[in-house]
Amino acid sequence: MEVQGKIKMIGETQTFGSNGFRKRELVVTTEEQYPQHILVEFVQDKTDLLNNYQVGQSVKVNINLRGREWVNPQGETKYFNSVQGWRIEALQAEADNMPPVAPTEAFEPATNLNEEDHDDLPF
Repeated sequence: MEVQGKIKMIGETQTFGSNGFRKRELVVTTEEQYPQHILVEFVQDKTDLLNNYQVGQSVKVNINLRGREWVNPQGETKYFNSVQGWRIEALQAEADNMPPVAPTEAFEPATNLNEEDHDDLPF
């Protein structure tokens, strides 16, 4: 699965527990009629993938949905979901904001035509 949009926030890397578990959060705002602010977690060595990205940059993030079950001290079962990123890539900003090339500018007219030459194409 993937999420595309602009980076709204890049968090600092957080380290938890004695085992050194690392997590870093990224918020991507989708570009649709009703934009969504999607929180994506990068964990362990994937936290370093965010080092070369900045707020405002258009990106595509490959994600996995994760779910887990937890039973609280009162015996109630709770379920939690997370969106975990595993790859991120920059998207080119609408062809570098260049205006489209008009068809007449895309090709030069042929200048070496000879009216006497006949081709043998049937159309």
